[in-house]
Amino acid sequence: MVIEVKVPSPGESISEVQLASWLVEEGSYVDKDQEIAEIDSDKATLSISAEQSGKITFLARPGESIEVGSVIAKIDTKASAPAGKKAAKSAEPSEKAADTSEKPAKTDPEKLMPPAPLTVENSKEEVRPNLSPLARKLLDNNGLNEQEFIDLIRKYRFSKKDVEFFLSEKDKIQSPPTLLSPGTWKGTRESERQKMSTLRLKIADRLVAVKNETAMLTTFNEVNMTPIMKIRQQYRDAFSKKFDINLGFMSFFTKAVTEALQLFPQVNAQIDGDEIIFHHFTDIGIAVSTPKGLMVPVIRNAEKLSLAEIEMKIKDLAERARDNKITLDEMKGGTFTITNGGVFGSMLSTPIINPPQSAILGMHNIVERPVAVNGQVEIHPVMFVALSYDHRIIDGKESVSFLVKVKEMLENPAKMLFGGKDPVVALLGL
Repeated sequence: MVIEVKVPSPGESISEVQLASWLVEEGSYVDKDQEIAEIDSDKATLSISAEQSGKITFLARPGESIEVGSVIAKIDTKASAPAGKKAAKSAEPSEKAADTSEKPAKTDPEKLMPPAPLTVENSKEEVRPNLSPLARKLLDNNGLNEQEFIDLIRKYRFSKKDVEFFLSEKDKIQSPPTLLSPGTWKGTRESERQKMSTLRLKIADRLVAVKNETAMLTTFNEVNMTPIMKIRQQYRDAFSKKFDINLGFMSFFTKAVTEALQLFPQVNAQIDGDEIIFHHFTDIGIAVSTPKGLMVPVIRNAEKLSLAEIEMKIKDLAERARDNKITLDEMKGGTFTITNGGVFGSMLSTPIINPPQSAILGMHNIVERPVAVNGQVEIHPVMFVALSYDHRIIDGKESVSFLVKVKEMLENPAKMLFGGKDPVVALLGL
């Protein structure tokens, strides 16, 4: 029996997708529920799984634009599985080739190659293994993580066959010149043309539309991060021990934003025709940079969450966004967005509004700067922050006051517990 593999609907209003890549080889045997392909829509990257086991035949090529419901492959369920085949999850060329290499022989630990850190010279950052989605899923299914995989590589005793495989494949491996071979890039006169992904095309259209259809303006301020950094330093270990997650800056900013939005509801509103919609909740979008492009998963009712719950939500959404496991519903309906260009070293920027929202907060890097404190010059860690807003519904007074309120709560974290008010004033009921 031959069954057809059709493109599922990623969501409402999406009629066409792009075949991003095949996750198996042409003519290979696939298992039921095995992920066989990835498709790009204008909102996210989704995977397609095999409905039955059998031999697969491709009917579409990566990069093609395909209508929802179209047949992209066929699976012959009468085909028998290869001898000795278990529940393999991948048939990628590099992984298939690796299976033919010699297995590490049992030997004394002292004879193993000494563990060497997978680091790049002159860089403190560890190099993460370039795992395919299927390889990463196989690790997850077996309760393993990337670090355990790296530890195995460090201890693995490479044999003659491993070196022979490397010599035969090394010309096919393109190393990032900025990491592995600094200063050795010898430019050519050649050019390469690549088709834009559906997601990238959508991002381009939305950014141009925002610039053309909104009266966007940006206001700036600076935040003395000393109070927040002292809290993190004092309670980092206890927080991590109790909640099993690190205490970052994003949770403080998210909490400060939710409190300020209640005081300035225009910043949390949006235009719908000739009406303004005011939201009595704060669904905060957190901009995440992924290999496919910028994604903005949403934290629902962030105003009800504690710092620990916000940190856990951010970590979960960000990891799944980068692994293409985020759903469309988790990226819909945000009322306000926070983006952190500081992780890439940005000092100052003017972030672009994420429609149909009316404002976005941009965080930047933290740099020690001279600050006047009680008539004295002191050195403090300072972050520049930027609020881009739609001037059609948010006046300058509201935008500036909102950003000042965020600044006040970050520089006096106790105010976050009292709706943006001074603790003494709140205690007195003034």
